[in-house]
Amino acid sequence: MADFSSLWAVELLIAAFAGGAFGAAVGALPAFIFTGFMVIAGEAANVTGRYIADAGVGNVAELSAVGITGSIAFGPVFSPAISFAGGAAAAAYAAKRGYMESGFDYHNAKDIAFALGTKPDVLAVGGVFGVLGYWFTELSAIFAMPYDPIAMGVVLSAVAHRLVFGYDLIGDTSGGILNMKPFEDGERRVIGEAATEGGEAAPDEPVADGGATAEGRFVVEPWLPHQYEWANVATLGIVVGILGAYTAYVTGSPFLAFGISAASLVFLNCGVEKIPVTHHITLPASTAALALAPAGMNILQASPAAIQAEVPILPALAVGALFGLVCALFGEAFQRVFYAHADTHMDPPAAAIVFGTFLVAVLAIFNVFPQSAWVTTLGM
Repeated sequence: MADFSSLWAVELLIAAFAGGAFGAAVGALPAFIFTGFMVIAGEAANVTGRYIADAGVGNVAELSAVGITGSIAFGPVFSPAISFAGGAAAAAYAAKRGYMESGFDYHNAKDIAFALGTKPDVLAVGGVFGVLGYWFTELSAIFAMPYDPIAMGVVLSAVAHRLVFGYDLIGDTSGGILNMKPFEDGERRVIGEAATEGGEAAPDEPVADGGATAEGRFVVEPWLPHQYEWANVATLGIVVGILGAYTAYVTGSPFLAFGISAASLVFLNCGVEKIPVTHHITLPASTAALALAPAGMNILQASPAAIQAEVPILPALAVGALFGLVCALFGEAFQRVFYAHADTHMDPPAAAIVFGTFLVAVLAIFNVFPQSAWVTTLGM
């Protein structure tokens, strides 16, 4: 029988509320960058502990159970389903209330890099969605769903904030749901009449929408203007997938490459152009590479040497490249459907991580992979 007691753990609900409010205050993207740094810190401690234990000093469980990754990076403080999703929901609310004038090219509700500050109602929205993200995550875990429960929490939270605040779920797709050509051609939305200098109305001129620039919003708004062409995305997926798999192979950590990818977004947040987003590539690739370990081996506790003794490196890299490719392309397809035509942020990487980890679980269930690494398969 499912145990739902964790849903009502008062201390965790309070922490989740605070985590969501923090995500609103600093902005969704900065909060996620903090997640990346905490994952690096936690996994560095875990990997170091396993190396030391492998050398015959101490106990693996005691040395690696620092808890930074699980309790802080993926817990109520910086879990993406809580702080990031809370920040994204708060941006959707703040844009609706007219609080955001960030100069963002798209609808201001999509500006997840924008810190929303200290308005009590905005922080309250972030906090409420932090609790909602915690519940989504816990329900997936309680029912042992075969995917990353945190990533699913991010996706479901975005669906919820669109419905709650009255945004379209997908948006206007009349020009073709997967078509990015209007963006390439610089086409702008025409939503009304703009005033000319003489005070007369000028029909068929784009006007600001949702706090966007005076030139008007693009007809189609790719999630990343520098990372949406199919061939480019595919190439990035293969390369970064190999790097994710290699990092997992030499450290035994399925999360370290994800942390590095997330932390690298500090440059994107600071305005450095063309920084790629890759955490939806590195996490599934790392997980898939470690799923080649023998059934029964606990990859979260096994030393890197033990994993390397059982898993050949070239197959691990090949699997990482394949999963990197598939998840990169899935993320791009998702953004074209659920982001490019809509008004708020729905996270393509989170959706790609859900898909990638689900694929790992399915392949393990059908014995294509010896195990599913950290992804549960009990729900299937």
